[in-house]
Amino acid sequence: MINRIYRLVEPRTIDIDFESLSVAPGQVLVAPQYMAICHADQRYFQGARPKEVLARKLPMALIHECWGRVVNDPDGRFKSGDAVVLIPNIPGRQPDIYYENYGPGSGFASSGYDGFMRELVALDADRVVAADGIAPKVAAITEFVSVAEHALARLKAAQVTPGRRFAILGDGAMGFTLSMVLRAAYPKAEISVLGRHREKLALFTQASHALLSDDLPNDFVCDQAFDCTGGNGSTAAIDTIIDHIMPEGCVMLMGVSEQPVAVNTRMVLERGLTLVGCSRSGRADFEAAIKLLQEERFARAFSRIIYEDSPVEHVADVKRVFTTDLGTPFKTVFRWGM
Repeated sequence: MINRIYRLVEPRTIDIDFESLSVAPGQVLVAPQYMAICHADQRYFQGARPKEVLARKLPMALIHECWGRVVNDPDGRFKSGDAVVLIPNIPGRQPDIYYENYGPGSGFASSGYDGFMRELVALDADRVVAADGIAPKVAAITEFVSVAEHALARLKAAQVTPGRRFAILGDGAMGFTLSMVLRAAYPKAEISVLGRHREKLALFTQASHALLSDDLPNDFVCDQAFDCTGGNGSTAAIDTIIDHIMPEGCVMLMGVSEQPVAVNTRMVLERGLTLVGCSRSGRADFEAAIKLLQEERFARAFSRIIYEDSPVEHVADVKRVFTTDLGTPFKTVFRWGM
């Protein structure tokens, strides 16, 4: 069959390509129906990556957060019409000692490989996860939630001390999502979110404390911390963490920066801190995210950070939805009607 793929060929320019599509043994054919925009997609679309990166990775279909319905599964694992989410991580051939998202040879949809802005997507069955009982606009952010679940799994594997006073640096969508995941895992934990926007922090009702980072008390302490800022804010956020974290604490680095970030290694060594780089997720994290989103109270909470834009039914609508996303404080989702 002929499949339509909507590729970014240069910043803010989408072309339609037509390619032959077949379903290989062990694959599932899915029709994407709801998508969410990530900052990484936005950086490609706006041309905010270095020129050499854009030259190497474009043309490329964007979007790695996607909910859809099964069109066909020749092996009968799914029925036609089943609700599913798609895993963008492409495992390489590596020993099982590595997480699938870090192993040598792994790839990622919408970062060097086509994302899900396509008419139909054929994926290996282990890249498709059932998403029953979740509203489509909420299920569309499953990948995003899975990244927070992955960070929790990495923390459990890496932390030295058992302390559960958590600090989250960043009041954006990832900070919100991580605070929800931590609250679900540790209902009695002390969770502090540090940010720069009072209006955003007001939504963090699941946190024990929502604090302006500029007004942080001198006696503030945490046992484990997460940097969810990225960009130019990472240096200040990591400095704040190092200043306030207890000895042998674990620092989860989740913010993406194009430029090198300075780290006060003297204090890292003096306090015996563990720094853990944490990015993307795998199938186990998707399954944990689905389980969380199937709980009504958590799905309702995540709905607070979702803005659903008008459907994307024409190429011009792609530019519109990316422009809309620039003005929304958290997550933008949309129905994919192409």
